[in-house]
Amino acid sequence: MTAHFLRGAACAALLTSPALAQQTDLTIALQLEPPHLDPTSAAAGAIDSVLYSNVFEGLTRFMSDGSVVAGLAESWEIDEDGTTYIFNLRDGVTFHDGSAMEAEDVKFTLDRARADDSANAQKSLFDGIDEVTVIDPQTVEVTLSAPDGNFLFNMAWGDAVIVAPESIEGIKQTPIGTGPFTFEEWVQGDRIELSRFPDYWGEAPALEAATFKFISDPTAAFAAMMAQDIDAFAGFPAPENLPQFEADPRFQVLVGSTEGETILGINNKQAPFDNVKVRKAVAHAIDRQTIIDGAMFGLGTPIGTHFAPHNPDYVDLTTQSAYDPEQAITLLEEAGYADGFTTTLKLPPPSYARRGGEIIASQLREIGIETEITNLEWAQWLEEVFRGKNFGLTIVSHTEPFDIGIYARPDYYFQYDNPEFQTLIRDLAETSDPEQRSKMLARAQTMIADDYVNGYLFQLAFPTIADARINGLWKNAPTQATDLTGVSWSE
Repeated sequence: MTAHFLRGAACAALLTSPALAQQTDLTIALQLEPPHLDPTSAAAGAIDSVLYSNVFEGLTRFMSDGSVVAGLAESWEIDEDGTTYIFNLRDGVTFHDGSAMEAEDVKFTLDRARADDSANAQKSLFDGIDEVTVIDPQTVEVTLSAPDGNFLFNMAWGDAVIVAPESIEGIKQTPIGTGPFTFEEWVQGDRIELSRFPDYWGEAPALEAATFKFISDPTAAFAAMMAQDIDAFAGFPAPENLPQFEADPRFQVLVGSTEGETILGINNKQAPFDNVKVRKAVAHAIDRQTIIDGAMFGLGTPIGTHFAPHNPDYVDLTTQSAYDPEQAITLLEEAGYADGFTTTLKLPPPSYARRGGEIIASQLREIGIETEITNLEWAQWLEEVFRGKNFGLTIVSHTEPFDIGIYARPDYYFQYDNPEFQTLIRDLAETSDPEQRSKMLARAQTMIADDYVNGYLFQLAFPTIADARINGLWKNAPTQATDLTGVSWSE
C-alpha cells in the first residue's frame, strides 16, 4: 500500500470512529541523494539535507532564521582575549547506540576535523583551533590561536557535528548521532528512513517516522507531488509548476531564500582562465536575467559577487559584470583569443545547473567560446571538479552560510590565489567591531568582483511544496537542511 492509500483508508474509517488519530509519519522528497552519510567528510550538501539536526547535532546549531543557538553545548564561557572557549555540555545526551556523548567525543571530533589527513570539506573552519582539552566528562576547553568572531557560527555547520570514535568506521553507511531521529535504512537510489529516538535528550519530535525520497527528475517530482505519493518536496526542482500547486487547496507553497550563491565556477589556474581579461569576458557574456527566467522561471535574485543579498553587508556589484557581449568580444581579442576557444562545462545534477548550463553555453557561443558539456552525478562532480580540479567551467550553488572565506583558500576548486584577500579574511576573523567588519566585508566582495574570479549568477530561491496540513517546515534555508524536529500534522 502507498502512504496515499493509507491516508484515504483512514479518512474512510472516520465515518465509523469518533476521531482521526493525528498522522505521525512523513514522506518528504529531495532532488539529490547523498553520496554517503558522513557530513564530516564530504562537500555534498545533500548529506546535511537529510541528517542535519535530525540525526547529527553540533555544539551549536542554526535555527530557521539563520540565528545560532546552543546545541549539544548548553552554555559556554569566553575569556577576555577571545581565544579560550569553555563549553559546558548537556547532561544525559546519548548517541543512538546507547553510549554517552561526552567531552572526549567533542575532542575527537574537532581533532579529527583539523588533522593533517582530515577529509573534512570545510577543514578551514577548524584551522584556528590550537588545542582541545577535556576538563571533565561534561566540560571541554577549546583554545584558538587568535580571536575568531565566527567561531560559534562555524561550530553550527554540518561539517562540525559531533561524532563518536567507535562509529567512524561505518559512519558513511550507518550514521550514529545524538539527534531526535535514528537512522533506520538506506535503499540507495530510492529512500532513507528515520525513526524517532526514544532516548533523545531534548523535546521529542511530533513525528515518529520520516522517509526521505530521492526524485531527481523534475517531471517525476511534479507527478509524485500531484498524486500525493509524497507529503512534501523540499527544494522543488520544477519552479514552472508552482502556480498549479498554489491554485490547489490540497497544497501549500513556501518560497524562501537560501544561502546559495549560484555561480559559473571558473578554474582560475587553467589557461586561458588564468587571464583576468578572459574571466571578465565570460562575466560580460552572461545575461543573468535570461538564466533566471529560463532555468528558474523567474525565481532567483541576481548577484554580482559571492554574498547573499539578504545579508545587511551585501554590496550590489551586478552592474560591474553587466551583460555586454560586445565588450566581452573586445576583451577576448585583447587577451589573444580573437578566434575564441573551446573549454569544458561540467554540470552537477540540480535543475539550476543542467538548465542554466544550456543557456550559458549558448551565451558563451555568441562571443566565440565553445563549451563541451558533460552532465555529472554528484559523486563524479565531487571527484572530477571539486577534488580533481579537472574542469574549465562548472555551475554550482554554494549553500553554506557566510562562505566568502572560501576565496582565501588557494587550493579550493576554483583555485583563486590572492595573498591580499587571504590577509583580509584573516583580519576579518580577528575583528569584532561591527562597523569595521562591514567595511572589510565590502572590500572582500569588491575584490573578488574586480578579479572576476567566477561568473556570479543569482541567489538560489528555495521552493517547497507540501500537504496543506503540515506545520513547521522551514521556509528559508539558512543552511542546507531539512529540519524535521518541529514538523507536525494538523489534526
